Amino acid sequence: MIQRAWTGHRIPVIAVGLIAVVAIVAGSLLVVVSAGGTAQASATPSAVPSDSPSPSPSDSPTPEPTAEPTQDLSPTAIPADWVASDLDGAMAPPNLAHRLPMAIMVDDNEVARPQSGISSASIVYQAFADGGEDRYMFIFQEGTATDIGPVRSARPYFVYWAADFKALLGHYGGDANSLQRVIPTMAKYIYNMDDLNGGSCPFHRIDTRAAPHNAYTNSAALIACLPKRAYPTTYQKLPTWTFKDDIPFVQRPASQAIVVPYRTGTVGYQYDPPTDSYLRLVSGAPEIDPANKQQVYAHTVVVLYQVYGNDPNAMDEASRPYVFNVGSGKATVFSEGQAITATWKKTSNTALTRLYDSAGKEIPFTRGAIFMQSVPPGTAVTVK
Repeated sequence: MIQRAWTGHRIPVIAVGLIAVVAIVAGSLLVVVSAGGTAQASATPSAVPSDSPSPSPSDSPTPEPTAEPTQDLSPTAIPADWVASDLDGAMAPPNLAHRLPMAIMVDDNEVARPQSGISSASIVYQAFADGGEDRYMFIFQEGTATDIGPVRSARPYFVYWAADFKALLGHYGGDANSLQRVIPTMAKYIYNMDDLNGGSCPFHRIDTRAAPHNAYTNSAALIACLPKRAYPTTYQKLPTWTFKDDIPFVQRPASQAIVVPYRTGTVGYQYDPPTDSYLRLVSGAPEIDPANKQQVYAHTVVVLYQVYGNDPNAMDEASRPYVFNVGSGKATVFSEGQAITATWKKTSNTALTRLYDSAGKEIPFTRGAIFMQSVPPGTAVTVK
């Protein structure tokens, strides 16, 4: 069995003397994962939404280039006293595995890239936001980042995701609905750290980027601020997902390439069999975290097909976008080179979002970083 050890930057460590480079083979079978979560075979490399006509070739996402692993792959034994982290199941020292989750709102404007700290997060959410852009929320537990940002404002649906884990929510303000209604309502389910409203302790601005894309923080500053706000430092024993160990190397498929389109660029994932992980690409290029110069990767990628619309409780702008992430819908779980048709369910604003297979059984995640990609139904996610 391949094992992974925590090294401070969430680097996978394998116990085999083999490194393979993932390649896209010309003419290989393409699978289109529709908004309904079903996989369909296709003879041509084009993406077709489940409820819309076939796009022209110019509308089809460009296949992502291969990303080569850059991490240290030398075998490392996991110390006997390490335990599974609450959020992503990664093995880590006990004092790190049960730290308070810290959910930080992060900019995805094109000038804000590359973002810092993403490679150290246990869970990453990405969803559409205002102005045709999208936004991230990085959630940290056992991983430590020397830089996190650019930090931006909160939105209601991200607050509800943070409540899944009773996390600290770090942000720079927010829309009126978030600040005046949602965050006060969620006061018992998140630990608010708003720089613009009494929470400047962990935040600072850098001079190498223009405002508002220059607000940053780091793990050490966030942790140091917890006692100053009388916030706990450990996980509050909420329900968690279930996790599984890596399958043996010989059982892993040779490759899998995923493309998730967003309005300001595509997000790609290349499965890497030696590390049993997905190397992440943004707009066709490998994503490198400036905080540690590491390639960003995931062990589980979840595509959530969720209804988008205008915020029904908007207080400032009627056209504020909203993700209806409470309820249920179709999803696809990508793990160990496989695509699993799934259903997501979040029964309330404070309930953990869970994933179920076609038989109604909860899907266990492979231990390690989890990337949640929220997109509207009808989005053409391509897999080959």
